[in-house]
Amino acid sequence: MERNDRSDAKAKEDFAHWLRQQLETRGFDLGIRGGGQSRFAEEAGIGRATISRILSGQGATDTAVLARLAEALHISLGEVLVRAGILNPSELTAINEPAAGTRRITPEQAAEELGIKDPQGRRVFVALAQTLQRTPPPDDAESAAES
Repeated sequence: MERNDRSDAKAKEDFAHWLRQQLETRGFDLGIRGGGQSRFAEEAGIGRATISRILSGQGATDTAVLARLAEALHISLGEVLVRAGILNPSELTAINEPAAGTRRITPEQAAEELGIKDPQGRRVFVALAQTLQRTPPPDDAESAAES
């Protein structure tokens, strides 16, 4: 996913703001002497300098760091990737909910997944599925004439 420098800077700034809100909501004092950054960095297993860079709007694109953030915040990695500007919401949806029909299986695999164990029933199922795969669906005019 390509971005221009301005939108990339905006995404980093937005991510910093979002992370700051997440940490403050969870009780991390992010004031100069609050120790919240250090405490969160330690809990998340991320270097304090990395947390400081993210919170200052320099962003984070290392997926290992983002995964640790997600784990420490108890939120999905997907949400963190969207907030960090790595994915947009529609890309995340496409990953989480792939379009129907994108996974093709054979009639034999379908019989197995459906738990059809009887050898004769399995042969009938597979033969019917193969026949249906070869038969083109009737077009609407033919269907209407048959009705």
